[in-house]
Amino acid sequence: MISNFEMFRTNVNHIGSGPLIDVNNVSLKNVNSEGKTEKSAFDNMLLQAMDYVNGKQNASDDVVQKLITDPDSVDVHDVTIAMAEANLSLSMAQNVIDRLIKGWNEITTTR
Repeated sequence: MISNFEMFRTNVNHIGSGPLIDVNNVSLKNVNSEGKTEKSAFDNMLLQAMDYVNGKQNASDDVVQKLITDPDSVDVHDVTIAMAEANLSLSMAQNVIDRLIKGWNEITTTR
């Protein structure tokens, strides 16, 4: 799961505490020892983000089921917090996807 996103810096003058990377030496596709191409860092980041959102949804469902089956073992506030976290992560993912699609459409329609 992703707890924090870390931004990489490509220039020393950029603000931030993230590590510096050399853009010229970074390849988009990595080739493993068998000669097969692995997924790029962007692909992995998207998959990890979707796994994080899915984990939040599953955790919320588990807490709600626990509340239904054994109400005394779960605090109502924990259920509310889990549901709010799941809702927030899902809406953030939806906004990111919408902006990616909007950006892609703007790029493809530019003449």
